[in-house]
Amino acid sequence: MAAILCPRCRKLISSDEAVCPFCGLRRPGSRSFARVLRGWAEAADFSRWIVYVCAGVYVAALLSDPQQVLVPGGFMGVLAPTQRAAVRFGATGTFPVLRLGYWWTLVTAIYLHGGLLHILFNMMWVRQLGPVVERAFGPFRLFVIFTVAGVCGFLLSVRMGHGMTLGASGAIFGLLAAAIEYFRRTGAQLWTRQFLQWALIMFVFGLFFPGVDNWAHAGGFVGGYGTALVLGRHRGAEGLWSYAAAGACGMATVGAFVLQALQALGG
Repeated sequence: MAAILCPRCRKLISSDEAVCPFCGLRRPGSRSFARVLRGWAEAADFSRWIVYVCAGVYVAALLSDPQQVLVPGGFMGVLAPTQRAAVRFGATGTFPVLRLGYWWTLVTAIYLHGGLLHILFNMMWVRQLGPVVERAFGPFRLFVIFTVAGVCGFLLSVRMGHGMTLGASGAIFGLLAAAIEYFRRTGAQLWTRQFLQWALIMFVFGLFFPGVDNWAHAGGFVGGYGTALVLGRHRGAEGLWSYAAAGACGMATVGAFVLQALQALGG
């Protein structure tokens, strides 16, 4: 007789249980496709892969225009990709979206960063907030929240006339908002206040620090909170809709980079 974690409530039970005594899930020890898929996603650690993709895109952008990498560019401009490289790899804003029609950059720009400190700070927050949101909502819902929040942030930024923007900070604000929504819904007031304080500090920091896209932060926060509200209605283990939504976000992300690569090669 082996002990396992129930796929729905994550409580320790016997693998021979016909029904989970805590949440009522039938045959919790069976290895259905959905449960295998969830186990793979949990082992994969989505927030870690987000860091890998962002780091890979950042290095590729630097190497695409290396002669300008070491040109002094201020405190936040250390090891910054050139504007030409940023555009080539899918930066977004009013110019790419409204003038050129590159709507897919609303997705690609999430994984681009404008300098060493920019990516270090953002990836630190991804690794801080990602596991919290994953435990609250599940790995697939985490990816959905991250993607939707990032796109919502850039949509608002474009709407408010930001010419060129990039970075994962809008998506990060979405993760922060999702954590707030979860702790508020579960009655964890201490954690709700803590995350609200973090959000306020980050918003105020953005108001006084030059070059920060505060509209993307605001849009990402609203998008993340709204997505968390919708996903939070379906408690328990992730199901078909979570897998489908995450798959759609994954295909949209891959497709966006393919379109950007084709555009860059064609240009």
